Amino acid sequence: MGDMQPWLRDGYPARTPYPAPAHYPAATSAHAAMRAAHTDRERTVDVLKAAYAEGRLSADEYSQRFDLAHGAQTYGQLAQLVADLPSGPLVVPLAAPLAAAVPPAFLPPPVRPTPNNGMAIGSLVLGLLCVPTAGATGIPAVVTGHIARSQIRRTKESGDGMATFGLVLGYLSVAGWALLFLLGMFALAVHS
Repeated sequence: MGDMQPWLRDGYPARTPYPAPAHYPAATSAHAAMRAAHTDRERTVDVLKAAYAEGRLSADEYSQRFDLAHGAQTYGQLAQLVADLPSGPLVVPLAAPLAAAVPPAFLPPPVRPTPNNGMAIGSLVLGLLCVPTAGATGIPAVVTGHIARSQIRRTKESGDGMATFGLVLGYLSVAGWALLFLLGMFALAVHS
């Protein structure tokens, strides 16, 4: 390991140690100069713990920042300890706007799509089976389609299009059978 550069540690650039609290630069805003409370320090320590658990900090860095967090006097000092870490809501006073409290790097939680209604799926399948079964599944497709649409209105699930398509196919099948029956009756009436 003698051929490694002195600024490399374990193959990675070494981080510069954080200055002692007495060497912090003067606060640039009124917020940074505000005195921190014990709960503010604990929130900062929680962010440091999470970063250490995720492997973002080495044990030495975590220990050093932990000690500095407990000795910090202002919000500016606490913010400097977690400035290079992705963290949850930053340490801000209660009067600060909420938009400034959440870093822009965090995305909102993913929105899960609403599930499809099972009866709507059944209606679609039965409607599609009307063709190979010569319309035998037409009435069940209509029944399940109407049940699905009422459930969808009540539960706000997805699948209205599937239920409608199953209804259309089912009604076409029923209408085809009814037309065939009427034509048969007409043919019997004409031939008798």
